[in-house]
Amino acid sequence: MFENIEFANPQFFWLLLLLPMALLWYFFKRKEEMASLKISSIKGFTVGSLASKLKPLLFVLRLLALAAIITALARPQTEDISTRTKTTKGIDIVMAIDVSSSMLARDLKPNRLSALKDVAGDFIKQRPNDRIGLVGYAGESYTKTPITSDKSIVLSALREISYGELEDGTAIGMGLATSVNRLKESKAISKVIILLTDGVNNSGFIEPSTAADLAVEFGIKTYTIGLGTNGNALTPIGYKRDGTFRYGMQQVKIDENLLKEIADVTGGKYFRATDNEKLEEIYDEINKLEKTEIEEFKYYKYEEKFRPLILLAGVLLLLEWGLRNSIFKSFI
Repeated sequence: MFENIEFANPQFFWLLLLLPMALLWYFFKRKEEMASLKISSIKGFTVGSLASKLKPLLFVLRLLALAAIITALARPQTEDISTRTKTTKGIDIVMAIDVSSSMLARDLKPNRLSALKDVAGDFIKQRPNDRIGLVGYAGESYTKTPITSDKSIVLSALREISYGELEDGTAIGMGLATSVNRLKESKAISKVIILLTDGVNNSGFIEPSTAADLAVEFGIKTYTIGLGTNGNALTPIGYKRDGTFRYGMQQVKIDENLLKEIADVTGGKYFRATDNEKLEEIYDEINKLEKTEIEEFKYYKYEEKFRPLILLAGVLLLLEWGLRNSIFKSFI
């Protein structure tokens, strides 16, 4: 009941100094009121009855009642701040993911695409106040899911992304343009594209520079990520008779100059992910760079706790009055 009690008027506790003063006053006054009688013998007298010994209890009850009243004047109360509302100004984010065959290269474990999906999934879970959409691109591009605040839909769509949904190739310009198209009508305070690729623009009918200019026109910031180790990687180079990929060592080629240019023009930043750990670090950094603005309103509810103390003081005074006018009446 009195857990986490605070006092609205703690200055009234200074009145508690009256209690020891009253106790001293009572001690000296009682000694003065006690009469003395000298006799030769006390035989036949009853000395020190229980009632006379308990008479100071009346004053103790009065002091306890006074202490309860002073504590009540200090206004004990509990504070409840469990009820609160949040107004969030979120960010709209589109993740443009390269799904070309080279994303099956095994320089990241188990391969680039799987590693990306794991890291991107964690990133999505850390953005509860934002709307997120997914765009996939290879030789062409498509919207996997439009921007939405329903993270379960986005995460489900992310898990479904796989190679083979599109004609093979790397159409960076089209992937970026489709992402811009998803964000151009957004009213969010910040619009962001995270574009990831592991290759060089070699497909599509939209130039990356043109798509970057569109992003600038609509106020969309673009973070670009080049994915792949430095040197050679075990990459799909053909098909076996059973239809599965045949792997071979291929040099990793990423158009870093293009990705840097896109990031610079749109006000973003370029990153290079050479392994799983570096990819995680990049998404963590983007997560820190793009902070969601949160305005929080707290509603405080105070519950007064002085009433039980007033009731206690009343009971003590009533008890003192009853005892004074019954059991102890003959001793007063």
